[in-house]
Amino acid sequence: MDKILDGKNTAIQYDEEMVQTIASLKQDNVTPGLAVIMVGNNSASEIYVRNKKRRAEKLGFNFEEIKLPESISEDELLNEVNKLNQRDDIDGFIVQLPLPEHISEEKIVNAVNADKDVDGFAPYNVGKLFMNDPKQVPATAKGIMLLLEKYNVELDGKNVVIVGRSNIVGRPVAALMLNANATVTVTHSHTKNLSEVTKQADILIVAIGKSEFITSDYIKSGAVVIDVGMNRVDGKLSGDVDFDSAIKQASLITPVPGGVGPMTITGLMYQTIEIAKKRANAKR
Repeated sequence: MDKILDGKNTAIQYDEEMVQTIASLKQDNVTPGLAVIMVGNNSASEIYVRNKKRRAEKLGFNFEEIKLPESISEDELLNEVNKLNQRDDIDGFIVQLPLPEHISEEKIVNAVNADKDVDGFAPYNVGKLFMNDPKQVPATAKGIMLLLEKYNVELDGKNVVIVGRSNIVGRPVAALMLNANATVTVTHSHTKNLSEVTKQADILIVAIGKSEFITSDYIKSGAVVIDVGMNRVDGKLSGDVDFDSAIKQASLITPVPGGVGPMTITGLMYQTIEIAKKRANAKR
């Protein structure tokens, strides 16, 4: 049996489904609209935005990139956010992070209309997620759930251990897993005897930013392993899991690259389409 959770191929499958959905929406004169506000010239952010743009345009979105100088004031940026909040043709938008030091990321994120917060970072959406009534959730977390769904990985009653407690991955994934009736343990840098905890996992999700930190010694035989890590070491991309070691224990495992990465953008696109569906229903 193939042990690979192929995020690249799964993303293609979702693309095919989303193209059909968008075609149906366009019959109702609705084209999903996605915008990204990019402040400054952060090279990593430029790559992320370019990948989002390429995927959105391939699917048939109305995609808009708003480039702003690094010198922009906080009030000016808030004004740009408010413009997008009020536009009917934009279903969702994100403010690409990080922002320059003179701008409060919290204030900007909080200014995004929760209904258009396709990144799922607005306090309202975080609260709805933890109340088991999710609207939009962080894209990587959504992508992980979509990947597991496509591979028919059972979550109900399973022991899920998450290594890492970030607001982007660890915490939202924990909430989504709880909502799916899994038993969830979140571990972090203060966790004692980490390997003893991770060995209890039926599903192990790792997002700590340490290259190849998790080896087979941390993994129960037959576990499903999701590696969210994206580390560059000596010019090569590596995950947080030592793939060659871990695959000997795992029943299913995501590679890096080609695992969670492509599914993150899928999560973003999928949620934008869901918002566009609501706009189409409101027009009927």
